[in-house]
Amino acid sequence: MLTNIMYTTVYVTDQDRALEFYTEGLGLEKRADYAGPDGRFITVGVPGSPVQILLWSHAAAAGQPGDTGATGQPVAPGPLILESDDLRKDFEIMRERGVTFEE
Repeated sequence: MLTNIMYTTVYVTDQDRALEFYTEGLGLEKRADYAGPDGRFITVGVPGSPVQILLWSHAAAAGQPGDTGATGQPVAPGPLILESDDLRKDFEIMRERGVTFEE
C-alpha cells in the first residue's frame, strides 16, 4: 500500500539559483545536495513535512531556448502548490526576502 509522496520534481535551469530561491526566498530547508550519476541531486522541503521537492537540472540544449509560454518566459511542466496556515504573514516574509509577486 502506498503511504506517502516522497518526492516531486521541479525542473530548473540553474540549480544554485533555484536552491537559493526555495531556501532563502520561500524558507524551505535543504534536505540533500550531492553529485549523482545523472547530475547533481538537490532536494528541499517544508520543515516538518516528509515530502521533498527535487530541483532537477533541465537546461535547454546549447544555443536553443527552453520552452516558453505566452509571455515568452520559461515554463515549468506543472504547478507547485504550497499550503500556508497564514498566507498574509508568509506573503510579507517572502516579500521581505526578495520574492516578487505578479498580479
